Amino acid sequence: MADFDYDLIVIGAGPGGYVAAIRAAQLGLKTACAEGRETLGGTCLNVGCIPSKALLHSSELYEEAHSGALAKFGLKLGEVGLDLEAMHGEKSKAVKELTGGIEFLFKKNKVDWLKGHATFESANSVQVAGKTFNAKNIMIATGSSVTPLAGVEVDNEGGVIVDSTGALALPKVPQHLVVIGGGVIGLELGSVWRRLGAKVTVVEFLDQILPGMDEEVRKEAGKIFKKQGFEYRLGTKVTGATIASGKATLTVEPAKGGAAETIEADAVLVSIGRRPNTEGLGLDKIGLKTNERGQIETDHEFRTKVPSVWAIGDVIPGPMLAHKAEDEGIAAAENIAGQTGIVNHEVIPSVVYTHPEIAGVGLTEEQAKGNGHDLKVGKFPFMANSRAKTNRDTDGFVKVIADAKTDRVLGVWMIGSLAGTMIAQAAQAMEFGATSEDIAYTCHAHPTHSEALKEAAMAVTGKPIHI
Repeated sequence: MADFDYDLIVIGAGPGGYVAAIRAAQLGLKTACAEGRETLGGTCLNVGCIPSKALLHSSELYEEAHSGALAKFGLKLGEVGLDLEAMHGEKSKAVKELTGGIEFLFKKNKVDWLKGHATFESANSVQVAGKTFNAKNIMIATGSSVTPLAGVEVDNEGGVIVDSTGALALPKVPQHLVVIGGGVIGLELGSVWRRLGAKVTVVEFLDQILPGMDEEVRKEAGKIFKKQGFEYRLGTKVTGATIASGKATLTVEPAKGGAAETIEADAVLVSIGRRPNTEGLGLDKIGLKTNERGQIETDHEFRTKVPSVWAIGDVIPGPMLAHKAEDEGIAAAENIAGQTGIVNHEVIPSVVYTHPEIAGVGLTEEQAKGNGHDLKVGKFPFMANSRAKTNRDTDGFVKVIADAKTDRVLGVWMIGSLAGTMIAQAAQAMEFGATSEDIAYTCHAHPTHSEALKEAAMAVTGKPIHI
């Protein structure tokens, strides 16, 4: 340690970085974390996962009360109004509590916060706010940022054409919101503003929403969201945008070619994906190059080709998900400490926090067939689930995909109000190599939504009880 200030410096305090720093400190490594934001938690806690979930929850409560849907349960309400400022205030409160909580955890675990953006000076040193710090190991956990769209300039301050950060802070409900991109973030934030009264049009380059998810789930989601009021322009690309008198005019045309037309909107959300944050790190000073997608390649231990430099999360290949980054951060810290840290990238759940929620883990049916598996697939609708039926919330289904020869579960996909919570059971079962029979013969509490997973597993062998 005589030659080093730290055993480990983590660059970035998002879900991957701050978790890695805490785990490293728990394992006895002298650890620091460099972060340029004024608060810890990265994109996820500050302008991503957490504030979006706060608005999703608030807007869902508003819609439920405002629509009169509670009357059938015997709840008679007077006039229901919207206080958007208060809604934003509650969102900010949640963010402040959670980011402050990380600062507390850093102090508790004796992790030093190096305030400022870090750039490499060598393979064992970084400069932060004009000062050089040395470490045996340096971990890159700088996350990702919004992918720009050519011809559509984002101006979050202007509030007309915004990215996900700007869409979390719109000062008023737009009459017409156009969401460019039919992926997870666009549909979640589109749901927020639709519930609060906006007309929402989703413009997607591909011919379906939610690329990468199971085909049946994508189609079911499309039908449900259309019934809720979403409008779609699928197979359509946006080629340009202008702003005049506080409104945007988008130029669009068929993705496969054709005549151009225009769409007017009060607000436009650009949500076409995210790209790794690797610029400004000084990677050239340590001889580290990114791949064609701008990502940093690592081995299975999360070490880069520079032995003292590690990388995790959105800057390396794989899904850009907070929980994937967290698990990689823990594993990488354990490897640095001489332990064995492993992440099973075959079992990383994904969730869309719309209503109903959408969740999946493992292979889609299309992927499993493409990999050469003979399949048995079991499905069970929430319409036949007693708890969902009692709650009058029956949209969706659970789908279990199993290998026909071994019965091993290859993937589980679901769309339903509690899908994001229910998927954890499927992920844990798959982590232990479960068969559909293992899930089917596990006793599930009644009445719960989780019984739909049990019945879907039973349906793999054609023997569900309640349908």
